[in-house]
Amino acid sequence: MRFEVLGSLRVVRGETELDLGFPQQRALLGLLLVHTGRPMRMSEIVEVLWSGQPPASARNVVRRYVGALRRLLEPGLPPRAPGQRLLGRTDGYLLAADTDEVDLLCFRDLARQGMRAAATGRPEEAVRHFADALALWRGPVATGIPAATRAHPHFAAVERDIVRTAQMAADAALLSGRSEEVLPALRRAAELEPLDEPLHARLVMSLAACGLQAEALTAYEHVRRDLAAQLGVAPGRELGAAHARVLRQEVRPAGHITTRSMSPTRPKHPEPFVRPAQLPPDLAVFTGRSTELDTLSGPADATAAAGHLPATVLISGMAGIGKTTLAVHWAHRATDRFPDGQLHVDLGGFDPRRAALTPAEALRQLLAALGVPAQRMPEGVDALAALYQGLLTGRRLLLLLDGAADTEQLRPLLPVSSGCLTVVTSRNGLPGLIAAGARHLPLNLPSAADAHAVLTRRIGSERVAAEPEAAEEIVARCGRVPLALAVVAARATSRRDFPLAALAAELRASHGSLDAFCSAKGAADVRAAFHCSYRTLSAQGARLFRLLPRHTGPFVTAGAAAALADLPVCEARTLLGELAEAHLATESAPGHYALHELLRAFAAELTE
Repeated sequence: MRFEVLGSLRVVRGETELDLGFPQQRALLGLLLVHTGRPMRMSEIVEVLWSGQPPASARNVVRRYVGALRRLLEPGLPPRAPGQRLLGRTDGYLLAADTDEVDLLCFRDLARQGMRAAATGRPEEAVRHFADALALWRGPVATGIPAATRAHPHFAAVERDIVRTAQMAADAALLSGRSEEVLPALRRAAELEPLDEPLHARLVMSLAACGLQAEALTAYEHVRRDLAAQLGVAPGRELGAAHARVLRQEVRPAGHITTRSMSPTRPKHPEPFVRPAQLPPDLAVFTGRSTELDTLSGPADATAAAGHLPATVLISGMAGIGKTTLAVHWAHRATDRFPDGQLHVDLGGFDPRRAALTPAEALRQLLAALGVPAQRMPEGVDALAALYQGLLTGRRLLLLLDGAADTEQLRPLLPVSSGCLTVVTSRNGLPGLIAAGARHLPLNLPSAADAHAVLTRRIGSERVAAEPEAAEEIVARCGRVPLALAVVAARATSRRDFPLAALAAELRASHGSLDAFCSAKGAADVRAAFHCSYRTLSAQGARLFRLLPRHTGPFVTAGAAAALADLPVCEARTLLGELAEAHLATESAPGHYALHELLRAFAAELTE
């Protein structure tokens, strides 16, 4: 049996295509197909099939459709038998099929393989998986069902996944010089989303990378006119930058070699050039994280050895887990690998005291660090980026971009020069950056032993040895979060006459709140750090986060979250993904999410 929904809705048994019956019956099958393996509630089915205005008999009609589809998919099935395909669930139904039987499941599996390959620095392999996934896309999703049903978000979400995959495929193809393999799918995706500027920026770049510069400029002009006519706006920064690069012929077809690129001589740099040394001070009491330090050294070694590819590493994790501390400590250890200097910019993506830096503001900081006077800096992101990239050409620098808000903030800042390494820290997962080839280092809680060592380094081994049980309790009450440990250790250091047992008792008494982890104004504060992440959530994501402490189990699933927030399961699943992306929840197993105890306390405080 073969189920197809990425185009015309079809079911094929052997060599025979099945007649799927009435339009609404076909729509029911299409709806269950886009949720294969996941149950749909009867109320959701009714809402989709009748667009919020169901007849009184709607539930009975759905049951008749289900019976007809069961007999169609499994001929000879006895009356009222559930069969093996359309299974009844509590007030709903589920379509059971293997991955290789459903084109959408195959698509998602291949796309995941492509994302993993891109995230681990294998863009050529990523292109292969993305291209195989996009080859399964035959046209508008679920063609053949009523237009009103096709317009529902359940089907629109599938087309958004296709468009995102086309964008990731374009990024990987541009990195590996294989744009021609994804160009047909990219063109079709652009037709599907005629006003999606990031998508059209990639189309313009990919056309140029395939040697079709005239067509690239024509594609830009078409979307520029559409944006003006339909939205009354001019192209944004990303699309404008792609157009500018094509005009300057900076996007070369794969295999294009110029006399300049073959020259072994060192390029001439705009003057003046200074050797920046901008790293923040290292933490004197840093300890642990040996595995993560080794992981960071891998891309640095590869960049130095290869000498022809820049590299990017993303360190992501929850607030207070030590992303910046790790990045700065490693960078100080690696300065000898980057003889032309080290750059650092605090992008302020999660700083409550100021707005995040724009790309132009960040570029001006970087140019100033490279010795360019303010009066010599041009206007506009594209011109600033061109000057910046020119200064980096032929240099080996380390760039630390701290507190990134999103991928768009980063794109103009990432070096394209060989021998440069960029380390990015963010509380968000930045899938766009990973899809573009960045190596991902998700930072988890330190081990119990490392957390104990952190406390010992901060307050002294003698005090810990004198009260080992109290020290163990302090580590546990802090949930092994480095920022929480730092706050409590600062209190212990300032009150050396107090026993550790008293601090442990204070933490015990405040269990369920963050009061014990507050600091003096201007100092590190766990509650404030969490709030900076919380304020980036959507309204629905923030509401679900506040509700999660009401769930008493160790894990919450999409079904449990849906019941908690009175939402459809698919929407609850999306919101849980948003929380995981912001590192305000952890997907400890597929579909199973958990809150760290301190985040649980913070969420509970928000409802008081």
